[in-house]
Amino acid sequence: MYHFILFDLDGTLTDSKEGIVKSAVYAFEKLHWPVPDAETMTKFVGPPLRYSFTTYGGMDDEMAERAVEAFRERYHVKGMYENAAVPGCPELLRRLKEKGYVMALASSKLQMLCDQIVERYGYAPSLDLVAGSNDDANETKASVIQRVLDHFGITEENKSSVLMVGDRRFDVEGALDRGIDCVGVEYCGYADPGELEAAGAVAVVKTVEELEQFILTH
Repeated sequence: MYHFILFDLDGTLTDSKEGIVKSAVYAFEKLHWPVPDAETMTKFVGPPLRYSFTTYGGMDDEMAERAVEAFRERYHVKGMYENAAVPGCPELLRRLKEKGYVMALASSKLQMLCDQIVERYGYAPSLDLVAGSNDDANETKASVIQRVLDHFGITEENKSSVLMVGDRRFDVEGALDRGIDCVGVEYCGYADPGELEAAGAVAVVKTVEELEQFILTH
């Protein structure tokens, strides 16, 4: 049975597409770089920023670093508030906490932003730990997950009690890298078709209700 539940943030607990996409467009335009199409821009929700600017924006490392700086100019002031809690998720976490689950945030977003966002959207009281990235441009999801595991004293012997919840392959791959299961969620719709299954998710759910049922029965 799972006892420790780790949640991704963007696309899992909050629907943050608007703020991320607008801030990325701002960065492209500031650097006079071609803005990708709308479908490609949606892929910016989830991965580390530098990965997105190089992989989806076609930038080299130096230009991507400048783009990250430009992105933060807008996101830290406005973009982080162009966001909303996924309907039903704050209530889900409250119910899980009442049942005794230990829960943490494990996000590639900067720590200070994670702290503000979980407080703003009602998640903070349910979370036993908020773990964001020390560098949201480049830090891997696996390294963030490892910090959570270390905090709770999780070892090889009890990793089977830990579940990661995320909406992109980066969450699944990071979890598998650290030896824990990951359930994929599709209710925000930012993963490509089949992405979560191909990455190795132990299950893929389409609604918050399905997620709750999976956690309670495994």
